[in-house]
Amino acid sequence: MASIQPHRVRAGRGTELVLLVPALGLGIAGYVLAGLGMTGEVPQHVIAYAVGTTVLALAVHVVLRLRAPYADPVILPVVVALNGIGLAMIYRISIAYAERGRTSDFADKQLIWAAISVGLAITVLLVLRDHRTLRRYMYTAMVAGLVLVLLPLTPIGTEINGARIWVSLGPAGMQPAEFAKIAFAVFFAGYLVTHRDTLALAGKKVLGLQLPRARDLGPIIIVWAVSLVVLVLQRDLGTSLLFFGLFVAMLYVATERTSWIVIGMLLFVGGAAAAASTFGHVAARFDVWLHALDPEIYDRDPGGSGQLVRGLFGMANGGLFGTGWGQGRPDIVPYAESDFIIASMGEELGLTGLLAILVLYTILFQRGMRTAIGVRDGFGKLMAGGLSFVVALQLFIVVGGVTRLIPLTGLTTPFLAYGGSSLVANWVIVALLLRISDEARRPAPAMTPVLTPDSGVPVAAATEVAGRGDGSGDSRREDRGGSDDETSLIEGLGGPPPGTPQAGTPRAGTPRLGVPRTSTPRGGTPQAPAPVAGPATGPVRRSARPAEGPDDQHTQWIGGDGR
Repeated sequence: MASIQPHRVRAGRGTELVLLVPALGLGIAGYVLAGLGMTGEVPQHVIAYAVGTTVLALAVHVVLRLRAPYADPVILPVVVALNGIGLAMIYRISIAYAERGRTSDFADKQLIWAAISVGLAITVLLVLRDHRTLRRYMYTAMVAGLVLVLLPLTPIGTEINGARIWVSLGPAGMQPAEFAKIAFAVFFAGYLVTHRDTLALAGKKVLGLQLPRARDLGPIIIVWAVSLVVLVLQRDLGTSLLFFGLFVAMLYVATERTSWIVIGMLLFVGGAAAAASTFGHVAARFDVWLHALDPEIYDRDPGGSGQLVRGLFGMANGGLFGTGWGQGRPDIVPYAESDFIIASMGEELGLTGLLAILVLYTILFQRGMRTAIGVRDGFGKLMAGGLSFVVALQLFIVVGGVTRLIPLTGLTTPFLAYGGSSLVANWVIVALLLRISDEARRPAPAMTPVLTPDSGVPVAAATEVAGRGDGSGDSRREDRGGSDDETSLIEGLGGPPPGTPQAGTPRAGTPRLGVPRTSTPRGGTPQAPAPVAGPATGPVRRSARPAEGPDDQHTQWIGGDGR
């Protein structure tokens, strides 16, 4: 007689610890090579630097072992490697600034910000035991996001390098948009989970593209209008594109309607073109992009293209393998440690090193999308997908601006560039992804036979034995993130593969998306799922059900495993 063997999922903390060794080694090696290249000797405080970065990384690792044992084992090492490489380059540029008599404490400040960022990430992991709790505060997140976006337009806002996206808080400065992207990701996820079915309804079909109904265009029009306000008043294309792109991407994931992407692109391109032809400061940004080598635009002060051109020539000087740590001149590019750190990397590490860094970002994005596929609740899917996409989109905006693919913006490269607000916000994103991935990879609790006829013989039985790790009473999901199957995000959201029996047939025109549907009647009592017919005859009773999680009680799953 065949027996069912329990499927045990590895927590992955051992793998994470092993991967942390080369991740820390990259940053420490870059720090040593930068010192050797600039001064000819090993930095005197390299041991303190190595111990400090190691302690920070191990602190997060220990917290994950205790509070999120099933979190993705690759995310933390990748982020540690990127953060370490960025610290090494900032240290190298700081030495060059010191030799020229300029401010040279960027490396020390960035290390302090790294410690603060890691501490805040640990706090998020300790306090936020279930990511679904954030859904209760989605409208609070919306208000917070709007306040943060509009804060630079108040008297405390300051203009740097032509963009008004900073606020001054005494001697310190902050970029509120970095924190606003987290708030908007939470709000968009909660809003789209609630209104997904309405936004997915089909309207007219034009040129083979199924358009949404006109009455459902309200949300995207509102977000588009806010993004144009940011573009015109804050004079920054990057922040505007970041928020609008985040909403369009999450809207597509929630509804599976390609028409939303087409509408979003047309709206943003048309709005940006109209703003460039109407407002002079927006047109100046586009002139720098399109005519960077024009002598008149190059010498324009302020707002010339000198910074962009110097960065391009620096990357060209790096060639395929770069000049080596400390052998280039990235310090002659304004803001080489922040806005143009990608150009600094390209000059001293070459195209090969720059591509290796981009591969690390690709891995981070892939693990975030894997988490979005694996987690069972729709809010978690959308939030993990949105947070992963916002990091990837920000990287595209920065790299595209430095390489003249798109107009230059005031955003910074996540984890690499100098800047406290950017580093803190992105470490919080990492903490949220780790928390969601713990839920996605955690095995389900033990289940007894589901259907039993009156004869007492089970019709179908499924026993899944798995530990809870932290001993909490929350409902845990089976491991959906640890599979190696080639599954797209849409299929991961959509439930079972083709051919799997389902309890009901969705109405025509409704996308197959694994985002929870509402099945609560007006009386407020949740409807029970439809019983599943078994092969045996006679009445069938439900003998056991898995415990419900802390998510909203009116949420019922269509697809997946029927839970």
